[in-house]
Amino acid sequence: MRRPSSLAVRTTVLCLAVAGVMALVAGGISIRLVSTASREISQQTLSIEADVVAAQLADSRLGARRLNEILKEQGVEVVRRGATGKFAGTDKTAVEAARRAGLARVTPEEPLHTTARVNGSTVLVEGRTVENGIAIALVGKVAQAEGTGRRLISNVVFALGIGLLVAAGAGWLLARKLSGPLRRTAAVASAMSHGRRDLRVPPEGPRELVEVGESINTLANALAYSEARQREFLLSVSHELRTPLTAVTGFAESLADGVVTGDEVPEVGRVIGQEAERLNRLVSDLLDLARLGADDFRLDLVEVDLSALLTESAQVWHARCAAAGVQFSLDGASQPVPVRTDPRRLRQVVDGLAENALRVTPSGAPIVLALRYAPGAAVVEVRDGGPGLSAEDYAHAFERGALHSRYEGVRPVGTGIGLALVHGLVTRMGGRIEAGPAAEGGARFTVSLPRTPPADTTQPMPRNLPT
Repeated sequence: MRRPSSLAVRTTVLCLAVAGVMALVAGGISIRLVSTASREISQQTLSIEADVVAAQLADSRLGARRLNEILKEQGVEVVRRGATGKFAGTDKTAVEAARRAGLARVTPEEPLHTTARVNGSTVLVEGRTVENGIAIALVGKVAQAEGTGRRLISNVVFALGIGLLVAAGAGWLLARKLSGPLRRTAAVASAMSHGRRDLRVPPEGPRELVEVGESINTLANALAYSEARQREFLLSVSHELRTPLTAVTGFAESLADGVVTGDEVPEVGRVIGQEAERLNRLVSDLLDLARLGADDFRLDLVEVDLSALLTESAQVWHARCAAAGVQFSLDGASQPVPVRTDPRRLRQVVDGLAENALRVTPSGAPIVLALRYAPGAAVVEVRDGGPGLSAEDYAHAFERGALHSRYEGVRPVGTGIGLALVHGLVTRMGGRIEAGPAAEGGARFTVSLPRTPPADTTQPMPRNLPT
């Protein structure tokens, strides 16, 4: 595969091409203008000479021979038309040019002022009458008039060469100025791809290159922040995994060593089962979180009565909250609310939010599972009377491990996976989830799902469900 040329080479070639085209266009226009002007000046000069010669010949024919010699020295031939219409001249080409130019038709009222082409050459012709039907024509070669044009061409070629050299130097300098920052930016990007996060691109060069460097620096900062968060998340998950594993390992060794016997065995077995289930839930959440970004993540979308789903979930959470001394209530689930969603995943979302609320809600405080309507959507709310979050934390509540690292050691925390998983599931189901303060004093998590129109349009949907 052919290696592409460098920016320096391309910039230099482009500058050369632009300079060359500009020089050629300017030179061509200049040559044409100068040639035209030179021809017009030469024609005008020849016209004046023709007037002078005609006047002198009319005054005295004795000076005709001398005039012919003077004009011939200037490269001008004289052609004479006699009274009988016969042409005479020392140069046959000049005679033919005068004939073709129309010397035979010259009158005092219509002098001859034109050009003629003879033997592939263009000549200037000026014709005047003298007296008694006699007329003369002065014939000058255009080549004499184009001498200035040839000199101009030489000057243009010389200027073109100088311009190309200057363009090559300017292009090379410009290429170095552009390619230097780009090479440094590429070096930083390459180092980042190999794991370096401490390098930054210096802000130098044109504005566009500075913007590219700033974008690379922003990316480096984002990568460093993301990797730091990932390390914290892995540490928290490792801690959460180690706790049940330690319990399972310790009790298993006790059973194996015979330390636990008799009536203690069933209780130890239940503890091992509970810790194993805890491990299973944690691993399942991790797998779901990893699969959320995959294109083959499966959702089984069907028509679901959201009111019935929440009622079923409320039965479970009412018992769990009662065991913890927490007041649980279900609001607004008295009418069918059809939505098209995955019931298993939606139940996973509701259970995840309820478990998160129960973890931080103290005994005697409320947890509310509510259903209400919004324009075109069914809204599920999980509100609690716990300590809540700060305004800044609500904005980052669904970032993986954010609340875990923020509140670990301050209040009961989970693995840092639950809210991130809930956010991903709701998004994949076409819904929206938000976090904010609750009227009960704690946090409120709001899930909005697109509402399915009822099959029987004669039965209106309830409008004023309690919130």
